[in-house]
Amino acid sequence: MDIDRRRFLKSAAFLASAPTLTLFHPDAVFGEDTRLIPHATHYGPFKAVVKQGKLIGVQPLKDIDAMPTQMLTKGVLGRTYDETRVKYPMVRKSYLDAVINGSKDYKVELRGREEFVRVSWDVALGLTAKAILDTIDKYGNEGIFSSSYGGWSHAGIFRPNVLQGRFFNLIGGSSLTSGDYSGGASQISLPHIIGDMEVYSPQTSWEQIRDNTQIFCMVGCDPFKNNRIEYRVADHQMYPRWESIKRNGVKFISINPQYTITDDAMDCEWVKIRPGTDTALFLSMCYYLYKNNLHDKAYLDKYTVGFDKFSRSLTGEDGSPEKTPAWASGITGIPEERIIELANLFAKNRTQFAGAWSLQRQDHGEMQHWAIIAFASMLGSIGKPGEGVGFSWHYGNGGMPVSGKSTPSGLSQGRNMVKTFCPASRITEMILNPGKEFLHNGGKHTYPRVKMIYNSGNNFMSHQQDTNKLIGALKVINTIVCQDPWWCASTRWSDIVLPATSTLERNDISSGGTYSNDKIYAMRKAIDPVAESLDDIEIFRRLSRIFNVEYQFMDGGKSVMQIIEEAYGRSSATMPFKDFWEEGVALMEVPESADKWVRHGDFYKDPDKSPLATKSGKIELYCQDFADYQLKDCPPVPTFIPPYEYLGNAEKDEVHVVSPHPRMRLHSQMANADIRSVDNIRDREACLINTADARQRGIKNGDLIEVYNKRGSIIVGAVVDDRIMKGVVSIYEGCWPSLDKKGRCNSGLVNFLTSDKPSSDLTQATTANTVLARVRLCKDAEPVNKAYTPPDIINKSDMALDASLFGLARVSTLRDKVSSDLSPGEKLFYQRCTVCHGPKDTTHFTKLQWKGITQSMFPRAGLNPQEQDLVMDFLMKNAKDS
Repeated sequence: MDIDRRRFLKSAAFLASAPTLTLFHPDAVFGEDTRLIPHATHYGPFKAVVKQGKLIGVQPLKDIDAMPTQMLTKGVLGRTYDETRVKYPMVRKSYLDAVINGSKDYKVELRGREEFVRVSWDVALGLTAKAILDTIDKYGNEGIFSSSYGGWSHAGIFRPNVLQGRFFNLIGGSSLTSGDYSGGASQISLPHIIGDMEVYSPQTSWEQIRDNTQIFCMVGCDPFKNNRIEYRVADHQMYPRWESIKRNGVKFISINPQYTITDDAMDCEWVKIRPGTDTALFLSMCYYLYKNNLHDKAYLDKYTVGFDKFSRSLTGEDGSPEKTPAWASGITGIPEERIIELANLFAKNRTQFAGAWSLQRQDHGEMQHWAIIAFASMLGSIGKPGEGVGFSWHYGNGGMPVSGKSTPSGLSQGRNMVKTFCPASRITEMILNPGKEFLHNGGKHTYPRVKMIYNSGNNFMSHQQDTNKLIGALKVINTIVCQDPWWCASTRWSDIVLPATSTLERNDISSGGTYSNDKIYAMRKAIDPVAESLDDIEIFRRLSRIFNVEYQFMDGGKSVMQIIEEAYGRSSATMPFKDFWEEGVALMEVPESADKWVRHGDFYKDPDKSPLATKSGKIELYCQDFADYQLKDCPPVPTFIPPYEYLGNAEKDEVHVVSPHPRMRLHSQMANADIRSVDNIRDREACLINTADARQRGIKNGDLIEVYNKRGSIIVGAVVDDRIMKGVVSIYEGCWPSLDKKGRCNSGLVNFLTSDKPSSDLTQATTANTVLARVRLCKDAEPVNKAYTPPDIINKSDMALDASLFGLARVSTLRDKVSSDLSPGEKLFYQRCTVCHGPKDTTHFTKLQWKGITQSMFPRAGLNPQEQDLVMDFLMKNAKDS
């Protein structure tokens, strides 16, 4: 936590007199020439302070945001007018030349390092429409790939990924991603094991933790850092609750290769562990419980299945190694005596385990959370107040009571007629292997043949692992269109760039928090669009007009404000819309019963009446589904499988690289804001390295160092500190790349080092935290990191192209693909349930799995009981096994 509430108020009072203000006290009074306009972001709600049409600062909301961060108080302003704004429609020079000359030589190898040409909106949209039509003509709609999967670009209902889905589905659809990078392994595996994705599920109410928990064990979990942002609007209300939990005497333990911000705030007892070996630790503690008769036999009999087979794997009766603490010590680096001590401590105290998503972003990541579940099951703790497991304490301010209220909902994406998809982290594999068969969640699928990528509000070039391999793969793509406010990595590697506004330049509506659903926020337009940028809905409206579906795209010709007001009307808010729009916030009451809610509590109270949505209705310690799939890399019991890269097979001078979520940005968002100086070293990404490792390599604090392996090389700034264990380095993910003359990333994007190998054939999820590399002092770094400098631009804004060049007459030959026949449940599903990491196709999960997933999805989507029934009816009729 970089600033607490008390210090925030004191510093704000001081800063209020400064002429270069960006942060205003909540009670500050302004002159008549200054307007306060309510708005909201992932970083928090605020009032935009606007003077003479220009944003001059932000004013956090008193009593709403418990801990405004620098991302809100400085970053929002800083990036709005940053030089990296895309101000005009742009086309990569060689691409434009090829189109005009009728050539197919787009010189795709120049992406990322060629100048752009400024053109008019008519030319840019005409070229975009031509590329769409050319692709459909030759490859069908599946040849267009939407990389805009997550909806993280902003907090409102007009998220570009939703609008993009709506536009393309009106003209026949496109190939999509499935799942995500964040929780890709567990969101597939855990429905089989415990009946829900868990990674996107509400956590036990914080009062139950305060009043009942004795030990709170965080496994890779860092809520103080990661809860600074939310999928919708962060209000940071869990921060004072964490302090209350701590004051009540709860002991905190952190199992992690590094000592985190949360560890410091909560005075955690730090247990150092080698990355990728948590499964071995928890299996050995399971073994210790079993051998010392500390396991809860009655609980295992009543609430789990498969313990007989699982116990045989613990003892080695199945032919595998005996999972003794000594065995685990050699793998994890934790002394045998310490493992035994931990097992006894957890067995004798009411313990809540908080597992991070980072655990499953590893080779065989499906096993990590499962091993924690197995250990908690042997303790007999899952479903009891203040005990059990939770895998979302670090997200969405998990622990806040859930209101159960409905939130605003916008436009429906509609039905996608294209059924081919690509698991989110397998984009490079898909591009390089069109038509290749792959396994996913027990089914066989085929990669589409993609020749065009449309990317809006998503920086796939920073997100995707093994960036060099991705850059090479993109050479087979004919056209990349990127719609974004900034010159991020994805825009720099595009052919056509459509400048989108920031949310401050448009009207929208949102809600918060991600789980609590107790507030609705107005996102009012504060300033005019920068230069010629357009908001996302206007860009897609203009494209829809070209394709003769504008009326349908705008939901029967409605205006943006009509859509916003109707969205508000579908919520549970009681404040009149006019008053809400003026004040900026509508509160929704949270029932007192929510304070008593316990994750898996209903199942524990009555497993027959409230079974889990697994095949057995219980926690599965042996999973028959996995046994039936017969996958070599996903066995039917929790198993430690040595990762393809880890300290257990590292060469003498190699280190393990972990890449946690950054403190001062949301993935790559805010990378261009000047607040990057808070963590960056010499304008590069920082690398936390142990004192002994640094000394061995002649590295001092603040030095530029090169971290490299067979996949790539990056230049980062050294932070020498013993808050990370020897043999491990930590580099935040998400910065923008810039390649030097040697092909090294001079900015420090860690994905140049990561592998695109999937975690398993069950999930095809990312293994970004399974990385070995070498480190050396960098003596030849180019002096300037150009990641945050716009490309060279040629101005041809007055250039006109003959409309016949675009071939728009082909639009009339497209089939009528308007999804006007959606059932009520289908419309609600695509409207409300697929914007927050939800699967976009009903056939990705079985009926039983949908019954489990919707237990968390429905409250998150804010559906009332009648709406829930409609969606469930649709899902049961269209599930994988329907």
